[in-house]
Amino acid sequence: MVEVHLWSGLRRFTEGVEVVPVEATNVGQMLDGLVAAHPGLAPVIAAGVSVSIDGVLSANRFAPVTPQNEIYLIQRVKGG
Repeated sequence: MVEVHLWSGLRRFTEGVEVVPVEATNVGQMLDGLVAAHPGLAPVIAAGVSVSIDGVLSANRFAPVTPQNEIYLIQRVKGG
C-alpha cells in the first residue's frame, strides 16, 4: 500500500482527505487506484497531473512506487 498526498484543489473530490492509500507497485496502478477509490478524480487525472516520487517528477506510468516512497500528486508541471 502506498500513500499519495494530494494538492489542496483535489481534496474536494476526496471529501477533504489529503493522503489516500492505494495498492500499487507503479505510477499507473497508483493513478488507477486513486480513480477507483475516488471516481471524481478521473477527469483531473485524465487531463494530466504530475507525480513527485521522493522529490523527483515522474511522467513514466511504469515507474515503481513502494510504501517507503514519499508520493505527491500535483498540478501538471509544464515546461516553457
